[in-house]
Amino acid sequence: MRHGKKFNHLGRTAPHRKAMLSNMASSLILNKRITTTVAKAKALRKYVEPLLTRAKDDTTHSRRTVFSYLQDKETVTTLFGEVAEKIANRPGGYTRIIKTGNRLGDNADMCIIELVDYNELMLKEAKPAKAKTRRSRRGGTSTKAVETAAAEVTESEVVEEAVETTEDAVTEETPELKDETSETDTDESEEKEADK
Repeated sequence: MRHGKKFNHLGRTAPHRKAMLSNMASSLILNKRITTTVAKAKALRKYVEPLLTRAKDDTTHSRRTVFSYLQDKETVTTLFGEVAEKIANRPGGYTRIIKTGNRLGDNADMCIIELVDYNELMLKEAKPAKAKTRRSRRGGTSTKAVETAAAEVTESEVVEEAVETTEDAVTEETPELKDETSETDTDESEEKEADK
């Protein structure tokens, strides 16, 4: 029975899978972005993220541990030098998977897996880190109370403006009505005189 075994074998034997993930991790670290299938990308994410976390602590032990996974000196040097500086402040989640559609030959789900800190288009402007503030539930003026008071003031101004505009409209309409009624009165009086 295989209860609780979530590991994706990717249709490969253990040594083949280990070699493939090692090569893909090296390619990702060196090139910062690779195109692969979604299943391989998810397996690679589980494989490479602990290595990236290990790279934050530059000691001989962590370098040797990472080398045992990657088996490539150039990749280890790049990881502990350039990549470790970029990811130093990020608490995990170093990779991003972007789905790109299906492959033409076999209709496999394809994607791009990339290091998050190297995609300049998706990186937002670095905002200064806010100092954590403690919120108290007792005493002091509430910002909601201030906002509601400001909203009431603006609503009353809008209502006053609306009343003024309706009064102006009413005063403009009444002279016309008076003129029309006076015209109809004169027309009726002229008709009565003509009838006599």
